[in-house]
Amino acid sequence: MNPSDRRYTTTHEWAKLDGDIVIVGITAFAVEQLTEPTFLELPAVGKALTAGKPLGIIESVKSTSDINSPVSGEVVERNPLLIDDPATGRKAGLSPVNDDPFGQGWMVKIRSAPGATLDHLLTAEQYDAQLSSEGH
Repeated sequence: MNPSDRRYTTTHEWAKLDGDIVIVGITAFAVEQLTEPTFLELPAVGKALTAGKPLGIIESVKSTSDINSPVSGEVVERNPLLIDDPATGRKAGLSPVNDDPFGQGWMVKIRSAPGATLDHLLTAEQYDAQLSSEGH
């Protein structure tokens, strides 16, 4: 079961509205399909995003996938746990994506337009139904 306090895209991203800020990540199903993420590219703070268009890339030993923005708006924060670790030169925070995709594994926060909603996205029940209909 996916958390009911957020909305979902058909491409396996989630969005949680917090005032005029939308917190975005990928679903546990997406993480499972990737197996072990090895590289993550996130947009810079201040970048304008368009709903349904890529906001970043996630790679694993298995594949490379776009991360699509569920809403239009401006990036106001990137998850500091997912930024390069200067000591090792690798992505220090990929484990939060694996271990806690709906919590510490969030990727970006987007300031949406005033009055924007997430009504265009799937509810948890609709997303679960989509996964079932695809045989997952």
